[in-house]
Amino acid sequence: MNSTRIISIVLFFALGFLWEGWVTFSNVSSLLLPAPSAVLSMLWQGLYDGFLWPHIKATATATLLGFALGTSVGFAIGVALAEFAPLRRVLWPYVLASQVIPKLALGPIFIVWFGFGLTSIVVITALICFFPLLENTVTGLRSAPRDQRDLFRMLGASRLQTLWRLKIPAGLPLILSGVRIAIVLALVGAVVGEFITGGKGLGASIIAAQSMMDSTLMFALFTAITVMGLLFYQLTIFAERWLLRGRQTGDKL
Repeated sequence: MNSTRIISIVLFFALGFLWEGWVTFSNVSSLLLPAPSAVLSMLWQGLYDGFLWPHIKATATATLLGFALGTSVGFAIGVALAEFAPLRRVLWPYVLASQVIPKLALGPIFIVWFGFGLTSIVVITALICFFPLLENTVTGLRSAPRDQRDLFRMLGASRLQTLWRLKIPAGLPLILSGVRIAIVLALVGAVVGEFITGGKGLGASIIAAQSMMDSTLMFALFTAITVMGLLFYQLTIFAERWLLRGRQTGDKL
């Protein structure tokens, strides 16, 4: 463990102790700001009693399904826009317009179309997380060195061969950085979708805790969402390292 990681951990605990001490000695109401010890106790109780697990499972399922749908569509459209310039000029304004509209405002429409439940949440999640991968895919595929593209053309490589053997490998770091952004936004999208549709999930539980004015439970749910997001993000980093291991080895050589 390097010194930077140690400093980060020490800072985390120092902020936690300061928060705990300030809440304890200043007699701040738990309704306004609960103590970290109370939040952790609530979180542990929810996990131990099994209350939180169905909601964690629901949010994780919506996140992963929306992430899979959004990134698949984003990558496919990104490849199409990168490969066909006229198509990019025609469709790009519509792609941007789809991102300007707040997804929260589209929630009621999705409920009318898809009903309450998982489908609406997955669609909202996919819409939120597909653009980063689309943008990074277009940028990554167009970043292939021009001289290498000319070489492939001289050797008679087809468009598909050039895409598969040159453009995707060259753009892979940028594409994977889009994946890292997308997984974080996917979790945000799932929670936002649960705000609207209700039912199970950590987002729906936050709304329920808010109606009961239970700030400690809300902070416990925030903590669960944060941990889940960090785990998902770390998994994408592991996947990125695995996919780029050949490139890194080549760079060292």
